[in-house]
Amino acid sequence: MDFGLSQEQQMIVETVRNFVEKEIYPHEAEVERIGHVPIELGQSIKAKVIDLGFYACNFPESVGGAGLSHLDFTLVERELGRGSMALTHFFGRPQNILMACEGEQIERYLLPAVRGNRTDALAMTEPDAGSDVRGMKCSAISDGTDWVINGSKHFISGAEHADFFIVFVATGVDETARGPKKRITTFLVDRGIVGFEVREGYNSVSHKGYKNYILDFDNCRLPKEAILGKIDGGFAVMNEWLYATRITVAAFCVGRARRCFDYALNYAAERKQFGQPIGKFQGVGFQIADMITDIDAADLLTLKSAWMLDQGKPSNREIASAKVFASETLAKVTDTTLQIFGGMGLMDDFPIERFWRDARVERIWDGTSEIQRHIISRELLRPLGA
Repeated sequence: MDFGLSQEQQMIVETVRNFVEKEIYPHEAEVERIGHVPIELGQSIKAKVIDLGFYACNFPESVGGAGLSHLDFTLVERELGRGSMALTHFFGRPQNILMACEGEQIERYLLPAVRGNRTDALAMTEPDAGSDVRGMKCSAISDGTDWVINGSKHFISGAEHADFFIVFVATGVDETARGPKKRITTFLVDRGIVGFEVREGYNSVSHKGYKNYILDFDNCRLPKEAILGKIDGGFAVMNEWLYATRITVAAFCVGRARRCFDYALNYAAERKQFGQPIGKFQGVGFQIADMITDIDAADLLTLKSAWMLDQGKPSNREIASAKVFASETLAKVTDTTLQIFGGMGLMDDFPIERFWRDARVERIWDGTSEIQRHIISRELLRPLGA
């Protein structure tokens, strides 16, 4: 087995890391302070990414993307994980689900998103339907050739910049042996249409500047052409195109954990107590050893799951394992780093307290740790009839 990166992959890593260090790091403290990314700054980052040739690098060359493999794109996400999510958002990775566009949707949504002319946002979560997607209450009913949507979505990331939204809503109910089962349909919804409002959401302690929004639908009328995929086919579209989002979270966590670890390692080598570096004390040295071991393991799990996708192998369990282990590793690394820094770790002189706060949400979004463990156990038990 070859665990090394090719020359091209190494170039990807170095290019993205240099970009993050040069274009993202210098603005992080200010974005954290003001709680948002200034429009001019966001557009500047976006323009530089387009010039770099990395915008929409997760899309195939056939539609104008860079055509990176799952593994290559995971390396990109890993390096972006080192930087503030509010700022790396402008690096531009439209939702792959747009590949399900057909007919006029291709020119109206897919291609403009890949070119950077239009920006998308994904809307699935609701106040009473997080992990339970089929529990969503936002619904659409057929009215002639149109569909009328009512309800709301929350925790919608990137909504302030979005020109259109990819929205999952309930469009019917099937009665099953296990009770009612809602049918889901995906709609493409343009910003500014009648009956659709985008408003600010909650003040989160994680990823300040990467704000969340609430979407309200009040008799919002859409033509049948707004349906992405087929009527009641939302789960099919979701399963085909959104399967890899958990790898993105895992990769982000690995990148952020490595950046945080660098702070811990350097501090342990430089900070002296009782006449010697604190890293020489077993209590600190062993923590350093445990952190790098867990980070390397999380990295390998993540890269393996991406590699399996490229090979066309079933990888649901491996992706879930990568997501749960990487996100929990990041939590341990940020907490341990803060402990090594002591009281200074809680001060905003260092980004440690920010890493610590930001890490908490990674075990929740894109499927909680509990959901990942359910996926893993289900994949193992089902073949045995359990």
